[in-house]
Amino acid sequence: MSSLSIKEAILNRRMLICIFTGFSSGLPLFILYQMVPGWLRSEGVSLKEIGLFSLIGIPYVWKFIWSPAIDRYRFPFLGRRRGWMLVTQITLLASVAAFSIVDPERSIWTVAYLAAAVAFFSASQDIVLDAYRRELLPEQELGLGNSIHVQAYRFAGLVPGSLAFILADHMPWSSVFIIVAAFMLVGIGLTLSIDEIKCQAPTPKTLREAVVLPFRDFIDRRGIRSALATLVFLFLYKLGDNMATALQTPFFIDLGFTNTEIGVVAKTASLIAMMVGLAVGGIVMLKVSINRALWLFGVVQIVSILGFAALSEIGNNVYALAFAMGFEYLGVGLGTAAFTAFIAKETNPAFAATQFALFTALIALPRTFANATTGFIVEQIGWTNFYFLCVALAVPGMLMLFKVAPWNDREEAKA
Repeated sequence: MSSLSIKEAILNRRMLICIFTGFSSGLPLFILYQMVPGWLRSEGVSLKEIGLFSLIGIPYVWKFIWSPAIDRYRFPFLGRRRGWMLVTQITLLASVAAFSIVDPERSIWTVAYLAAAVAFFSASQDIVLDAYRRELLPEQELGLGNSIHVQAYRFAGLVPGSLAFILADHMPWSSVFIIVAAFMLVGIGLTLSIDEIKCQAPTPKTLREAVVLPFRDFIDRRGIRSALATLVFLFLYKLGDNMATALQTPFFIDLGFTNTEIGVVAKTASLIAMMVGLAVGGIVMLKVSINRALWLFGVVQIVSILGFAALSEIGNNVYALAFAMGFEYLGVGLGTAAFTAFIAKETNPAFAATQFALFTALIALPRTFANATTGFIVEQIGWTNFYFLCVALAVPGMLMLFKVAPWNDREEAKA
């Protein structure tokens, strides 16, 4: 591929849209998994209770249940995809802003209910954004488009994970939540400015078709044994990575870092790493197959977890914090880019919402239920041993690549 064609592949409107879909998708997730745990820890909530808050991610696991309705029905405005996008983004803005009126010490259950609402609307937004992106990108741009989406998704974490903590040192958390909620206007602006994609494949005409046909299509294309192996792989590939980042902010707080150090040092390092990951990941995904990217980026993803183990031993050192966060965001960003491209390749645009929701739900499953135990595990074995355990749990997913995404895949090479 010539340098001109690479430039054309990167600098087009579809890639710009992927930046905004990534930001809109990542913002509410990082609010739940970085900002809310950090807020609760700052207010004196125990690690066990914070760990159990991972269960609020259940909607990410079960979103394939209501995804057929999003494939089948539409609102009477903006079209099949954009109508759902607008509704979920407005409800997310309102739900996040509602945290500003809650006192976690007095109403921890109210915090839980609000977090569950954010998780539900966020999962619903993910369903429609993933489907829109699958319809938007041609096959040859799946790798690059999803790489850009993932990096923008990570970039969104700077708002609740960096800006929010810096502001929290200078103003009450109630004001911080309102400011962070306002960033959902980015997604609303995207929805109002893009065009609806005309899907070439026939769409489901009944709710029954929307439920049955996506599963039948996946099994018919892959075969039962191969389909099951793919589903197991989707569950395992991000298991260690998800557990390693589950209590990231409480980990930094326990090491004695201030909110400003977490906001400035940790997140600045992650920003630089994401920019590198965007450049490297995008170019590599243009040059190599998705299967080989899964192998290459998966190795980096596993090794990056060891940075947190090293930080646990080093302790309160801002340089070690910067290295650990930078390495983690580079590895996780690259691994997720290839992983998301693989998921997109496995979907049929006609059933994109339901199939994408099913696949990404399997990714969220370990993040939700395994992460709920992380607080208990850390208190039993300590931070260092916990991160070594995360490395061990990441290995089975890599071994599954021999079955579902072999390095020398003749069919993929031919395509």
